[in-house]
Amino acid sequence: MNKPAPQKMLSIGTLARETGASVRSIRHYDGHGLLASSRASNGYRVFPATAIEQVKQIQRLIATGFSLAEIQSFPDCMRMIEGAMSCPDTTEIQRKRLASIERQIADLERRRTRLRLMLTEGTTPPLD
Repeated sequence: MNKPAPQKMLSIGTLARETGASVRSIRHYDGHGLLASSRASNGYRVFPATAIEQVKQIQRLIATGFSLAEIQSFPDCMRMIEGAMSCPDTTEIQRKRLASIERQIADLERRRTRLRLMLTEGTTPPLD
């Protein structure tokens, strides 16, 4: 019977270098259950090589505006593969995030308009 080849394990420092994430961020992701780590015989945290893609995908999702709690709720098809396409299970939360971002943009545009009026007219415009 053939034994499977042992999986290459990465130190947290190596994972940080490979992904551009800080060691602190990786610990944070791991603490939220977004990564699978184990302990080496010396007690240090180690990660499978697949964690490189997972960290990059987590970074992409954070950059899109998702919280770690939201990312944690995503199915593996979204969390585990760098650049993964949308899963049908996540469409609704993505739509909600987009609506939230659009509300924030509209609010910022209203603020910008008010500030421009203050600068051009020298007075504080009334509230909408």
